[in-house]
Amino acid sequence: MATTGSGKATAWDRQLKNRNFLSPAGFKFNLSRAPKVDFFSNSVNIPNINLGVAIQASYLKDIPVPGDKISYGDLEVQFFVDENLENYLQIHDWMRALGFPESIDETIPLTVNPDDLEGSAYSDGTLIIYNSSFNAVAKVEFQSLFPSSLSSMEFNAQVTDINYIMATASFKYTIFNVESLVGNEP
Repeated sequence: MATTGSGKATAWDRQLKNRNFLSPAGFKFNLSRAPKVDFFSNSVNIPNINLGVAIQASYLKDIPVPGDKISYGDLEVQFFVDENLENYLQIHDWMRALGFPESIDETIPLTVNPDDLEGSAYSDGTLIIYNSSFNAVAKVEFQSLFPSSLSSMEFNAQVTDINYIMATASFKYTIFNVESLVGNEP
């Protein structure tokens, strides 16, 4: 990093070195507990993040100050449903086991068990983001995911063009961390 004689960073050092825009098509998503979903993933989001705000009372005007709680939006994964519905059923069965199983055999323990992906209530997920040259530039890791909704699938015998069926799964999680994979360049 170039500095002035006084050791301070110059205005040039504060500018972006790479001026290319990030492509929305450069990603790979991995969901540990439902690997058949990530192969057919069509879109995924990095959820919004909100910092709570506290109000400091004042005799002239209330002043907003940073709060202490962060809330995260839902992780949404849209995927093509395979012909045998295997990826759809992975999410469906996971939700049934968490919510309202028909039998004891469908239940799963509500503990994090990284050694037993089929028997855990939670899963970790990873989103790898690629640049325009398809080099990984960032990794987003979601911890303790579980599905909170699964979209409907619409069948229609009157379609003239085949648009393959897609489903969207929404996930709750405890936290996500974003890690840059770009090395520090001189």
